[in-house]
Amino acid sequence: MSKFGHERHGAAGLQQLREATTGICNVIPLTAENDFYLSSTMLMSGDALLVDSSTSALEYHRTPAHIARGNLDHYHIALCLAGEMGFSSGRRDVTLRPGDVCLLDMAQPNRTVLTAERGRSRTLVLILQLSLLAPKLAHPDSATAVLLPASHHHARLLASQLSALWEQVAPSAEALAATIEAMADIIAGVAGRAADTEGDVERAEHHLYRAMIKRYIAANLETPSLVADDLCRRFEISRASLYRLFEADGGLARYIQEQRLNRALRLLVSPRSRSNRLIDLALDLQFSSDSSFVRAFRRHFGITPGEVRELSETWLRETGAVPGPDDLLQLIARR
Repeated sequence: MSKFGHERHGAAGLQQLREATTGICNVIPLTAENDFYLSSTMLMSGDALLVDSSTSALEYHRTPAHIARGNLDHYHIALCLAGEMGFSSGRRDVTLRPGDVCLLDMAQPNRTVLTAERGRSRTLVLILQLSLLAPKLAHPDSATAVLLPASHHHARLLASQLSALWEQVAPSAEALAATIEAMADIIAGVAGRAADTEGDVERAEHHLYRAMIKRYIAANLETPSLVADDLCRRFEISRASLYRLFEADGGLARYIQEQRLNRALRLLVSPRSRSNRLIDLALDLQFSSDSSFVRAFRRHFGITPGEVRELSETWLRETGAVPGPDDLLQLIARR
């Protein structure tokens, strides 16, 4: 996946934006035209589009005339990151503040007002095709301006996943499709799901919670806080729910240890870490001693950390290249 975008500013940039959106909406600056600013970066995510926008105070007005042209019938899942985002459609009127998430239906006339007391507002928006979300909704024509405040657990789930989609490097197409489907199911559960999708929200919560906790684990492998009680407090779930999330991975403790061992393998083949002592590596990854680390490493990979370093050095001498973890795992499998 690659990101692409543009930056527009001043009266000339405003005119460019108006020309680009003439069939979609009216653009109304809420500052002097010379103070106008918009930075927008887009990322294609399977059948969805993710857009990160930072702007000066601005209003978008999508009128019935724009709707009649029929060139935009998507849903937006919008996350406010900075400033405020006001959205009104029909009798519905909501205001998003940082951390809030909202479902917006672009097939309905609406106004969007972006403001910030200081600086610029910023939003992260996932644009979904109508065909992906509408069948999940009990009343798709009235499912708009559905607000999830930042304190709501579904808002936290969606915000975490939107940010992860933005930062993730080349996830598999299957994983990407499953994640977007799960996000659509969560939104449908809040907006009013169709009767034949009863179990979808629970499955979606399972998928997104599991992904969110795994991201946290990956970022904190060298900290001692990766224990059930701390994870339950951080993610506000019960111990039983946490354990269920990791049943397919052989349990929470096993999953964490495997991730630490995988991190150790990457460090062992890295030129920057090759001179580090095993005891330091073991303690950094929260093993009680170098001997317990070596035993766990051998059980998992069938080889000791010292042998990994020897294989890595041999590979470097013979090929002139630093081996990757996958290279060594393939070599180990052939032994």
